[in-house]
Amino acid sequence: MTRAKGPVTVPVDTNVDDFLATVPDARRRADAQRLRVVLAEVSGEPPVMWGPNIVGFGSHRGPTGDFFLVGFSPRKQNLVLYLAGGYAERHAETLARLGPHRTAKACLYLTRLDAVDEGVLRELVDASVRERRGTDRA
Repeated sequence: MTRAKGPVTVPVDTNVDDFLATVPDARRRADAQRLRVVLAEVSGEPPVMWGPNIVGFGSHRGPTGDFFLVGFSPRKQNLVLYLAGGYAERHAETLARLGPHRTAKACLYLTRLDAVDEGVLRELVDASVRERRGTDRA
């Protein structure tokens, strides 16, 4: 079976508030709702569902097509933030001030939003958005 080429994660018409209301764990749901506000404030973009479970903000043209500037998904084990690729290496000093987290490629994994420094999180999101917009080169 051949898979169609092109982006798999694309904007969909699902309502963000309706999606967040379905997050089963009350703490994770509250964290997701707070993260929605933070990412909207930092990016200056409204939230849009990208596929069935990613809340994305803004868009940019990447090598494989359009993609959100920054996004997140409230997964069972973690809040997953999707930032510009390679951010962990470029922003190691900032990440050291964040609080408990894990990283992988373009993902930042947080167990609890109240366990990290929101100001530092905002710095990371802002840097990622600027990088994707091309206004800040690493």
